Amino acid sequence: MDAILDTISNIPWWLWIIIVLALIAIRDVFQRKHTISHNFPIIGHIRYMFESIGPEMRQYFVANNREELPFNRIERGWIYASAKQENNYEGFGTDRDIYAHQHIFINNAMMPFKIDKDHPNSIDKAFLPCAKVIGAYNKRRRPYRPASVINISAMSFGSLSAKAVESLNKGVKIADAYHNTGEGGLSPYHQNGGDVVFHFGTGYFGVRSKDGGFSMEKMVKLVEDNPFIRAIEVKLSQGAKPGKGGVLPGAKITKEIAEIRGVEVGKDVLSPPNHKAFSNVSELVDFIEDIAEQTGLPVGIKAAIGKLDQWEELADIMKATGKGPDFIAVDGGEGGTGAAPPSFADHVSLPWVYGFGDLYRLFQQKGLTERIVFIGSGKLGFPAKAAMAFAMGVDCINVAREAMMSIGCIQAQICHTNRCPAGVATQSKWLQNGINIPLKSERLAQYFKSFKKELIEITHAAGHEHPCQFNMDDIEVNVDDHNLSKELSKTYMYQKTEVPFTSMQDLKNCNFLGGNFTKKPSDTTI
Repeated sequence: MDAILDTISNIPWWLWIIIVLALIAIRDVFQRKHTISHNFPIIGHIRYMFESIGPEMRQYFVANNREELPFNRIERGWIYASAKQENNYEGFGTDRDIYAHQHIFINNAMMPFKIDKDHPNSIDKAFLPCAKVIGAYNKRRRPYRPASVINISAMSFGSLSAKAVESLNKGVKIADAYHNTGEGGLSPYHQNGGDVVFHFGTGYFGVRSKDGGFSMEKMVKLVEDNPFIRAIEVKLSQGAKPGKGGVLPGAKITKEIAEIRGVEVGKDVLSPPNHKAFSNVSELVDFIEDIAEQTGLPVGIKAAIGKLDQWEELADIMKATGKGPDFIAVDGGEGGTGAAPPSFADHVSLPWVYGFGDLYRLFQQKGLTERIVFIGSGKLGFPAKAAMAFAMGVDCINVAREAMMSIGCIQAQICHTNRCPAGVATQSKWLQNGINIPLKSERLAQYFKSFKKELIEITHAAGHEHPCQFNMDDIEVNVDDHNLSKELSKTYMYQKTEVPFTSMQDLKNCNFLGGNFTKKPSDTTI
């Protein structure tokens, strides 16, 4: 035995390499799963290696600053720099093709809006609450005015890691924003001081009965036990895969997630495409009113937009009865925090600008826009895009991937594999260890503050005090050269309804405390 060991130990290192390569080559020749490896032993593995690191190679070495999707290098860089309080300016002019199709132009005023030393934005450059009160029209017992126009969109614990969710929640507390739970239920990581919008879909996680349906009893208890829940959102569909239920891979389902959701450990969770609690528009309205009555909270719906016939039915019911959702969150087909088949992600539902424009115009024709708080979601986490969204009629925006990037996401695009290298979209404890919660929560808050500060500056440049005052003629969108460019009103064929607004000082006079406000006579109108 000693002689054998001595012989092995005396084999030179280069011969060991040859032996290992020979074994790999033999294995390649006899396996039948991979044609390339079979036909080209050893060398074929290089192809798979390059394929696996292709996205990273393109991201860092091949793609230019503006051509990457879903977020290009300039967009990611602005978020990273804003979150870290670094210089987020550009030098030597824009490198964007400003003559490109659908490029946005904001028409600046000859003289910007002037603020005096006592103006709220002179004191706090990031003070930017929502101009409307959610639930005021329908006289909900606990109406809610968001203290920030930018907030966290629906991303559940399970899809995101515990440390990521905790970072987001602590960050929104600092930024006076709200945190949408996503459809995974209310986790302990959502309970760190930030306002919460409780969101549920067809799986009813967190408010799920034993038969898999909706439990009103659990919903009421959840709201009573957690007063930081300020509104409830019913998901009809999401931009990544409208008409298809959500999917959480079994690899991401830990014991903790299974307990919160009421599902089995390690098994894929497939939410059905349809709700059990209602089957038509009339039943949806009754469902919304029942939840609002039982909980006292504003209730809204989230959906990606396609066909409008059922939306028109909803508008007709709302007009006839005075009932219906307090807010509508419109998701764009470019949404992406939910993993989806390419056929859905690429082709099902309209992009945000088309979908929102169609829906807003419909509700405006029915005379309903003043009673609804419209929330936009779909790559709107940049000040110029937000200005366009406000001009089209939104009252708040929700951000998802932009928020993920502010706490470290690098757009690896492997969220669905449980191997997120940044620890944001994985349940791996090892990968999550890289997330410093106090640091990341500060970065989320700083991204929000930078966003609001720049949006306010753009608003003032356009001659307005609050983004709600943007109108469709403030923004132009490129369709060719300037002689063919159109204002939004001519592009989308409607003029946004004017939002009642007096001044930022009046908004500040509301007693904001974590998004709360003391109700005054002026607060009862939307």
